Amino acid sequence: MSNFYYPKKEMFKDPQFSSMDEYRAVVEDFNEDYEGTWAQLANAKIDWFKPFTKILNEDEAPFYKWFEDGELNVAYQCIDRHLKDKKNKAAIIFEGDNGDQEVITYRELAYKVSQTANMFKDNFNIKKGDRVVIYMPMIPQAAIVMLACAKIGAIHSVVFGGFSAEALRDRIIDASAKLVVTADGAFRKGKPYMLKPVVDEALKVGCESVQKVCVIERNNEDIHWEPNRDYSYNELIKSQSSFCKSEHMNAEDPLFLLYTSGSTGKPKGVQHSSAGYILWAQLTMEWVFDIKDNDTFWCTADVGWITGHTYIVYGPLAAGATTVMFEGVPTFPDAGRCWKMVEEYRINQFYTAPTAIRLLHKMGANEPKKYDLSSLRILGTVGEPIDPPAWKWYYEVVGNSNCSIVDTYWQTETGGHMISPLPAATPIKPACATFALPGIEAKVIETDGTLTPTGEKGFMCITKPWPSMIRTIWNDPERFKKSYFGDCKVNGKPVYFTGDGAMVDEDGYITITGRTDDVINVSGHRMGTAEVEAAIKKHDNVAAVAVVGKPHDIKGEGIFAYVVLKSDDGIADELEIIKEINTMIKTEIGAIALCDDVAFVPDLPKTRSGKIMRRILRSIAKNEPITQDISTLEDPTIVAKIEAIINS
Repeated sequence: MSNFYYPKKEMFKDPQFSSMDEYRAVVEDFNEDYEGTWAQLANAKIDWFKPFTKILNEDEAPFYKWFEDGELNVAYQCIDRHLKDKKNKAAIIFEGDNGDQEVITYRELAYKVSQTANMFKDNFNIKKGDRVVIYMPMIPQAAIVMLACAKIGAIHSVVFGGFSAEALRDRIIDASAKLVVTADGAFRKGKPYMLKPVVDEALKVGCESVQKVCVIERNNEDIHWEPNRDYSYNELIKSQSSFCKSEHMNAEDPLFLLYTSGSTGKPKGVQHSSAGYILWAQLTMEWVFDIKDNDTFWCTADVGWITGHTYIVYGPLAAGATTVMFEGVPTFPDAGRCWKMVEEYRINQFYTAPTAIRLLHKMGANEPKKYDLSSLRILGTVGEPIDPPAWKWYYEVVGNSNCSIVDTYWQTETGGHMISPLPAATPIKPACATFALPGIEAKVIETDGTLTPTGEKGFMCITKPWPSMIRTIWNDPERFKKSYFGDCKVNGKPVYFTGDGAMVDEDGYITITGRTDDVINVSGHRMGTAEVEAAIKKHDNVAAVAVVGKPHDIKGEGIFAYVVLKSDDGIADELEIIKEINTMIKTEIGAIALCDDVAFVPDLPKTRSGKIMRRILRSIAKNEPITQDISTLEDPTIVAKIEAIINS
């Protein structure tokens, strides 16, 4: 491949940025007046109920506040304000696993959100500030429930529908949720699966804050109904008014909590604000995806992750676009499913993870050629760095060498894209995130704040606050400071550390090199090593365990577990133990955290103080030479013993 791929100008009409000069001009606006430029954008993009007079408050840094005296409502920003000229436009296009379809216009969405909001108030006594946990499949009601919470000022916390009862329970307890909204189940690969039984199991212990459970009947399988606790959404919604006034929310009022894995094992409740978050969700839709009035946008993520929040629900709807929700998996009933949908719905922007791209390539390299994909203008990737072979297939075969690829870098904590090409402007280097977006001060630095030399790996940091950034960790402000502002400083001032490594090349392009902490990126989803290790340690025959990431052809990173057994009775028992370990992980966390490799070892490489040297274990898992100093280990010979087991 050549060094650069230049955007095809003919694919874009009146783009947000048509050249790098236009990009640099906006960057210069921020350089000259950082706060003033943010204020101009906030005034231009948000329909304020009460205009703000304060822009950025740094008095209690790193607990930054943006537009703090302004008032708005995010559901109003996403729906009601569009009813003047888009009421009959499709807001959501839904396709179920079995091919059933539903189109919801902006007017219909307004009705459904208002009915749901009224139901929450009238039947469940949900008020501003109450927490609502949403454990849902990828159906329109998931978005409707999120928006209904936003409309009345309740704080929603969506939990990925693949998580176990234990993981769900932890999040309910931490948020002190008053209401759980779930579904009886949904469909996957042509068969029904269940969610309500997982909620029942989660609520058995320690969830005293939960007063009611609201159940959406999707697959109509038999479920248990707990008297005076469980209620049918389908029945209650029938009697509700289709009008509900939007609650006036302060710009800094929490919009949602989203739990992400941490290296300590306890999930972190990332708290996002209202105004800053929705501003950046809308801006990045316009800048990165060049969204137009008649575009149909498809992000293949799940609403249980931040990508689903920002680029299935809030971003597309705030921009007045049509967003696609898909219940199924991209390879069922065959590897042409995605391309068939692109053709049928005339999708203009397709946004997915490198894991999915690699899987689609592997299962159907020539499938895209069977469909009319000429509507596509922009292809996006998210969740992890994309490798050059996957990028090449995505560009040449899916995009027919015509589409711009936007390789987006961001996190749950950032709320939206931080680094990305601009589709009609940025010359692209395959598998490279390119440049920070205007308004984002992204730097690759050393821990002392000095810039990392060109071509060398450093720490990816954001050196100035931005509106959509995480506000705190729910109920744990000290952990917030320690997790994100404790490692790197510029001019003696702590800056936001992403936890990722990166490097800048001779052209100023930024490439993300991967995690620097004990978090594994599985299919674009961050899994805390401590969380996985805690699940494995519950096995009766496990004495010690260390978990690391290992490159995986499809998932990007797989989970590699080094396990020390209390007793070793032969390989037959070990095979059974592997099955038992993965069963425990599935129960404790979910199938997404299953181990791809388990190695039984006599001991782990530890320092004399007892710290496990995971860097050594990572090198062994990757079959790389050991470059670390092993002389400080409690037992330096253990490294050779582990290598011999792995290589045998």
